[in-house]
Amino acid sequence: MNVRKTDPIRSARGHGLKLQYAKAYCAVAYWWDRLRRCPEIRPPKKYDFVGAVAFDQIGQIFLQYFRDLGQLRPDERVLDIGCGIGRMALPLTKYLTNAGAYRGFDIVPIGIYWCQKYITPKFPNFQFEVADIFNSVYNPTGRWPAAEYQFPYPAADFDFVFASSVFTHMLRPDTENYVKQVARVLKPGGRCLISYFLLNAEAEALMTKPGSLFNFQHAMGDGCRVAAPGSPEGAVAYQEATIREMYARHGLKITEPIRYGSWCGRSQFLSCQDIVLATKI
Repeated sequence: MNVRKTDPIRSARGHGLKLQYAKAYCAVAYWWDRLRRCPEIRPPKKYDFVGAVAFDQIGQIFLQYFRDLGQLRPDERVLDIGCGIGRMALPLTKYLTNAGAYRGFDIVPIGIYWCQKYITPKFPNFQFEVADIFNSVYNPTGRWPAAEYQFPYPAADFDFVFASSVFTHMLRPDTENYVKQVARVLKPGGRCLISYFLLNAEAEALMTKPGSLFNFQHAMGDGCRVAAPGSPEGAVAYQEATIREMYARHGLKITEPIRYGSWCGRSQFLSCQDIVLATKI
């Protein structure tokens, strides 16, 4: 009868490796099961004003802009102006680490309340605030004029500030103040990424044609035009030169080139609106 001899040390090592593999497998299986049984956080359809597909896709697309254009790092402090119901916050929960932080504010309370209830408990470094700011379209009973509102954060508090489709609903005094506030809360070397409807020779030639979403023909203050004077904050555009001057005056250096959008019917574009990236000097 042949008796198989085994090396006790090798056998012990093999048993130890098997035990480690088993523990690792169990850990992976445990967390996979947790993830499988815990669905993605997302707002209910009745609050999802941009549509289910657009909600998810736009958030992911802008996260890519933040990383590729804005050089956003996972450990940085981020401010989301006009955060809505978490369209940008949700993809950022998978990118920012515990060393990073997110702050968002919006003038529509229902979106903030949802984010506070469903996002912050799972991600304590994500905080949301209601800003009771007047806007004729989105908050007609707001207490504070946007032109006088001070962001509720200390100076030089953030590495990265962004606003998607916010300044496209703000008139000149409001935009002037918000640009000033962005510069105030950014750290030196911090970046901001903001979308606009910018008017230049190309945009003004295209926007009168059928392929344009808007035709900004109504002047509303220096360097500012609106699509509908009866509801001026519905869609607001600025002369590109006006925004450049405003940024320079508040110590924000624009990173060239500006990424122009498709809103006026361009065939070459990055997004729908024009994206301006700048650095705090």
